[in-house]
Amino acid sequence: MSQHIYAHEHPESETDRGGGFTLWFTGLSGSGKTTIAHHVGPEMDRRGLVVEYLDGDTVRTHLSKGLGFSKEDRDAHVERLGWVASRITRHGGACIVAAISPYEQARSNARALVEEHGPFIEIHVKTSLDECARRDVNGLYAKAFAGEIKGFTGVDDPYEEPASPEIVVDTEGIEPEESAATVISKLEALGLVPGKVTA
Repeated sequence: MSQHIYAHEHPESETDRGGGFTLWFTGLSGSGKTTIAHHVGPEMDRRGLVVEYLDGDTVRTHLSKGLGFSKEDRDAHVERLGWVASRITRHGGACIVAAISPYEQARSNARALVEEHGPFIEIHVKTSLDECARRDVNGLYAKAFAGEIKGFTGVDDPYEEPASPEIVVDTEGIEPEESAATVISKLEALGLVPGKVTA
């Protein structure tokens, strides 16, 4: 005799818990997205927020395993990040996404998913191609410039800068801690992060 198992969301989950939001760090490889995100997260945690990270490279080894770097696969990867971020936002979490996410339309689609449940804060980590290449300890940019790697964002595949991000941080000549402080200050101004607690 066959059994049919049906999954239903708990009735209490039909309504958003509220208070959740997503920070979406976008920029070239080597721009400093992940580094800044990992300075922002602990500060948010200290202020009482429940924080979850979605790093583009890490998610590729799990949720996006098997996807390549064609435009279609990149878009699918960003869509998956956006969907997970929307779930975290829906349930009151502060989701931090750090991903190149090079195409404007894909980021816009991710925004739409998240904004069904809470704010989407796009953070453009603005760093020049030359500076990103200078920081690259793995030599990926050098290989891309030499034609050994194809479809590399910023070299032979476009990075479409955000048209109107909520926050822009220019990381050249600025320490990651300073960039993170800028982000936190903007989030305070938006009412998403409470003021710093002093002892």
